[in-house]
Amino acid sequence: MKKILISIDNNEITFSYKTSNSTISNDLINTNIISDNELIFSDIYIKENTKILASFIKELAIQYNVNKVNVTKMDLAPLILNLLSKSTNILYLYIKEDEALTYTICEELIKLKNIKTVNCYTIQPFMIELLDKNHITCETRSEILYMSNFMENNNLVRFSNIYYKTNIRITLPLSLEDFNDLKDFCKINNYLKVVHINKLIPNELDNIVKVLTSFNKYNLKVIIHENISDEKLVNHLKELNKNYKKKYNIVLSLQYTDEYLDNNIFKQTIINTLKVCGLIISSLVILVVTYIGVSNYVALKQVDAIKDDLAKVVEDTDVTDIIEKINEENERKAQEQEVPEENPSEDENNEEGNNPEEPIDEVKKVTNNDLAALLTVNNDVIGELKVNNTNVDYPVVQADDNDYYLDHNINRQKNANGWIFMDYRNNPMNLDKNNIIYGHNMYYSGVMFGTLHKTANKGWYTNPDNQIITYNTLYEKMKFQIFSIYRVPKTNDYLKVYFSDDEDFMAFVEMITTRSIYNFNVPLNADDTILTLSTCSNNGTKRLVIHAKLIKDEE
Repeated sequence: MKKILISIDNNEITFSYKTSNSTISNDLINTNIISDNELIFSDIYIKENTKILASFIKELAIQYNVNKVNVTKMDLAPLILNLLSKSTNILYLYIKEDEALTYTICEELIKLKNIKTVNCYTIQPFMIELLDKNHITCETRSEILYMSNFMENNNLVRFSNIYYKTNIRITLPLSLEDFNDLKDFCKINNYLKVVHINKLIPNELDNIVKVLTSFNKYNLKVIIHENISDEKLVNHLKELNKNYKKKYNIVLSLQYTDEYLDNNIFKQTIINTLKVCGLIISSLVILVVTYIGVSNYVALKQVDAIKDDLAKVVEDTDVTDIIEKINEENERKAQEQEVPEENPSEDENNEEGNNPEEPIDEVKKVTNNDLAALLTVNNDVIGELKVNNTNVDYPVVQADDNDYYLDHNINRQKNANGWIFMDYRNNPMNLDKNNIIYGHNMYYSGVMFGTLHKTANKGWYTNPDNQIITYNTLYEKMKFQIFSIYRVPKTNDYLKVYFSDDEDFMAFVEMITTRSIYNFNVPLNADDTILTLSTCSNNGTKRLVIHAKLIKDEE
């Protein structure tokens, strides 16, 4: 049991935990007491008599003309907010502890309706959006908004990002802040399908699955990305999978890296190769060379055939109903993102910019009939990319992860060429600051990004016509101006999607610009939108990267 000290001074009411240093007479220590401008109640008494105490606080607020509430500790706030439901003249909440505002407190503030301003040390961006929709102003004492690693890695900046997110990545071990944010995510989200986890740590994996099931997250795929050879860990995962698949239809699986699989296959190949004679080895070499040549020829013909089929689909498809359906669905999602205000007053509705009937973001309409037609082939189609004087002229797809289209084509058929795809973290409708598109470097056949190596030749990148990349979506036709081309050893630093502020973004721009093999003299600022193309180079030891900025939208 804890004692809550309530004091009133200068039109402010303060709630704090009573400590041994509190100046309260000894005969009142173990009771719920009222003395002048100071009160003491136990937390149990408050929970059991919330309605009575809410009326009592209301009368005190009126008597002492209280309009501000101070709460000394973050964990005390949810209990205290329950006491303010009737105190309509209290408009300001100040939380003194230097901790990030919790989502639980955010929910309680929205229910209250009377609190118009909250002051806290820091807050996550999506909560600011949620409070703002409910006409609550948030003041922070820290200049930097707080984001846990979990929220940042999954680009969970806006409430709508959290609500509609279909896949997340979890990096173990989880900090306490990450774990709490995972709970808040599960409480808000309504579309989760896939969970990617970087390694298998049994206790943490158990806790994660328990959180998912506690919030009724069923019919999920949980993919652990780790090269595990420990039989005990594998058996533990099998046991978990057996339990959760049957009860919740949650499937847990291991995904080994290609390098790990290749190494293990290679070891076995060496053992077997030592058993065969030189004649068989020579024959295999000839077969392999022949197979590569035939495979490249077949790959080229397959892709040409697919593109011919896609062109016929575009020509023969009536897209009227398709476009109408997409527009209606986008309209519905936009309306779901709004947090409706209960019984808004006439005055509030008449305030400038305060019309709850209008969506927060403009609902985009489909304008690209060709792409709309391709949705009949694959509903993962989200754009089309063309790089001048290369073979790159393909529809672009996007999956729930960055693995599926490494070995599947646009027809969802298993294929080593894969397809051109956008990073799963990017928003295909409203472009992010950095929009990343991947493709295999099929050098010998020239399909996918197989001819992108030409961009590193001086004769190519100094030609102004080649410096413009075309990328269109269902909703917009766009041109991008190349400002950086380079090869770099394997790294993820250029694959950043979320930026904490303009300074962070400009530091990123400086990094990728200085790497360029040529100075394109293209000015960039904090408002720019970037398109990034990434493929393998130097037999997979490096990456060939192209960055371009959005320069105009075509009607």
